[in-house]
Amino acid sequence: MMTVIVSIFLLSIVASLIQRTTGFGFGIFIMTMLPFLMPSYAEATTLTGLLAMSNSIYIAIRMHRYVQWRRVVPILCAFVVVSTLSISCLKKIDDMVLRDVLGVVLILFSIYFWFFNKKIRLRPTLPTQIGTGVLSGLMGGFFNMQGPPAVLYFISTAKDKNQYMALAQVYMLSGNIIMALVRTYNGFMTSTVGLDYLYGIGGVAIGTTLGGYLFRHLSNGIFRYVVYTYIGISGLVILFTAAR
Repeated sequence: MMTVIVSIFLLSIVASLIQRTTGFGFGIFIMTMLPFLMPSYAEATTLTGLLAMSNSIYIAIRMHRYVQWRRVVPILCAFVVVSTLSISCLKKIDDMVLRDVLGVVLILFSIYFWFFNKKIRLRPTLPTQIGTGVLSGLMGGFFNMQGPPAVLYFISTAKDKNQYMALAQVYMLSGNIIMALVRTYNGFMTSTVGLDYLYGIGGVAIGTTLGGYLFRHLSNGIFRYVVYTYIGISGLVILFTAAR
């Protein structure tokens, strides 16, 4: 029991540090190990969502003045529909093939943005936003990893790292609130999840503080490559931690 408590606490520190530094990645990191500590995969995604939501609340409040809602609302609407359907399917499908595909796609995205990011000109058009929301909804519903599609959109359209971080965290917060409600409806919000949340929330506070320090000391140019690199690392982690 003590091993589980310490593990959740330490995982929450590292996951929060990553999320606060790059704007995403809480679920990608913690879900590589959390399912082995929880009674079920669905409960692991539920706990991840609650802890990630707590991380995003603090950042979103601090940086709310940078938010442009017209860039968030269309993506969020598409995300709500797709993620709700995806969560409902969790009881019926095997996710291993999807995890392999997801890992490969993230690696390819990382490579492409690393070398061609100056040629990429994403515009905040409605089709782009809806497409981003659909991809994010699929990844959020199945894996609680809704960040990468939205991250690539926000970092390509934001004027600086502060606006990017604000948009990303408001989106993550809204998405995690919605998914928490859907997971509760589907019976995944158990007493075990509630108890483990208490173990992890202290780690979230520590990791968020440390990540804020790193974020303030990264220049806008370097920051983009940190994000692109972590997307690639995320793909490798997902690909090689899928059950064989």
